[in-house]
Amino acid sequence: MTRPLIARVDSAALAHNLGVARAAAPHSKILAVVKADAYGHGLTRTARALRGADAFAVLRVEEAAQLRGEGYSHPIVLLEGFFHPDELPEIARLRLRPVIHRADQADILARTKLNQRVDVWLKLNTGMNRLGIDPKRLPETLTTLRAAPHVGSITLMTHFASADEENDSVERQLARFQEATRNLGLPASLANSAALLRHPQSHADWVRPGIMLYGASPFASSTLADQTGEDIGLLPAMTLESKLIGIQFVHRGEGVGYGARYIAERDMKIGVVACGYADGYPRHADTGTPILVDNQLTRTLGRVSMDMLNVDLTPIPTAHVGSPVTLWGSGAVGGSADLRNRRAPCGCSGLPVEHVAAAAGTLSYELLTALAPRVRVEET
Repeated sequence: MTRPLIARVDSAALAHNLGVARAAAPHSKILAVVKADAYGHGLTRTARALRGADAFAVLRVEEAAQLRGEGYSHPIVLLEGFFHPDELPEIARLRLRPVIHRADQADILARTKLNQRVDVWLKLNTGMNRLGIDPKRLPETLTTLRAAPHVGSITLMTHFASADEENDSVERQLARFQEATRNLGLPASLANSAALLRHPQSHADWVRPGIMLYGASPFASSTLADQTGEDIGLLPAMTLESKLIGIQFVHRGEGVGYGARYIAERDMKIGVVACGYADGYPRHADTGTPILVDNQLTRTLGRVSMDMLNVDLTPIPTAHVGSPVTLWGSGAVGGSADLRNRRAPCGCSGLPVEHVAAAAGTLSYELLTALAPRVRVEET
């Protein structure tokens, strides 16, 4: 017997979401962001579903090597570039495209003797104030790169700080980028998921969808926080599901879980779910976090434990040990086709990860990428 906690990754949903990105930016190439083990969905599993992308973006050379080992010939961009000069020969051998985000990286690359040409992406800081060279240093950095015989093509890029917000920050950053790069005639990449969907003027030659590929809304931290991926035509790619492994009858006034963080307001039946913070479920998700039992909406109770959490069974009197539970996702617990096509009482096709994240005071990005290695993953 195996523990009933399973993360189901829907390859068709991933492919569908790539199609949404393609339709939203039909004149741009797609750089599919698959860093952080493809946002918790599994790097090679996700790459198979996103094979139709024009390129992949990862963080580490090891991830890129894994894709090359699986036979992917797509361009692969290293979003943080190289961390040490010793990586450059391997980067060249694997035909990777490092992001140059500091002027000294350009100097190091230019001084390093390589047998293969390296195409690079050159990042400008236009207001994010994280990575990227000062636009004023762009001319000298380009001169350095162009003088190196082993540096191939150069693609310019920047990153928007607030593309998910209702303000003019994208326009301001876009103006800075255009001013710095005018008349250079180089390809560019500007738009992340939020900009791809809401700022078509930023699409340029390449767009970089990330969270939207996995079915979650990129607007969850903004004034559009109630909008889910489903609302913008996306499909959830991950469903985290489990089962009830225990039931307790609690009297009014009794505490539930560590620290008795929840005190029963009445005599009630509670369920125990095989999922805890060691599985990646947020420990800080307090009483009231939405959860589905038998595809019916209810709430968590008390503090999340390492391996378990408690749920209120008041709305589901027929629940029993073995009843299916959806922590987030499509609500297709147990793999039943009729459940997959049935809308849950929450008004959605399951339980949006954005709703769970909002109740826990975090973002869907964190929930998806925090999935623990011990959780069994199955591809559907």
